[in-house]
Amino acid sequence: MLNSIPATTILTTPATISSYLASMPLVAILRGIQSHECVAIADALYLVGFRCIEVPLGSPNAFRSIEMLAASLPGDCLVGAGTVLGSEQVGSVAAAGGRLIVMPHNDAAVIAETKRADMLCVPGVATVSEAFAALALGADALKLFPSESVPPSVLKAWRTVLPDSAICLPVGGVTPQGMRDYFGAGANGFGLGAALYKPGMTARQVAEHAATFVTALEER
Repeated sequence: MLNSIPATTILTTPATISSYLASMPLVAILRGIQSHECVAIADALYLVGFRCIEVPLGSPNAFRSIEMLAASLPGDCLVGAGTVLGSEQVGSVAAAGGRLIVMPHNDAAVIAETKRADMLCVPGVATVSEAFAALALGADALKLFPSESVPPSVLKAWRTVLPDSAICLPVGGVTPQGMRDYFGAGANGFGLGAALYKPGMTARQVAEHAATFVTALEER
């Protein structure tokens, strides 16, 4: 059986996203998850070792799910929203207890509002110019999206010019087998979507999928 975990309702936000990725450099993207199942699935991911969980705002009752996860998960787990398209959504995420804003694009207004709210921001970038622009605006990490547009060979070239401190997270189409090449090219971690969770999956199924990624991390 999947066991429940001790939790605190107090969430703190360290200065960088690196502290959340240190033990498990994977972000769980729970696209399409529903509120009635979100806690059980997030608990399963936490027990496997995940410390970053994202609920895309296109999911049913996304703000309610974020609120429930923020209240139920321990304080060392970063909870937030994905597919944040406008700066007006940042406040709603914060009000729900989220501390992470993930975007599919690089939007100066969303980054600025996220920084004003003292939250962590991960904008989407697909070119090195977008990457530099996002970092200049205060991005805490870079979402390389879709990952097909930034394959390992391209990321390796980016790494020759990006600051060493830049956190690069390929997202979209990431598989356990593909992580090794990305790490070799300079990736710091990954965002996992459909390969980890699809609507309708049980907490046990999600934990099993998560375990394949954990095993791949251990073997790299």
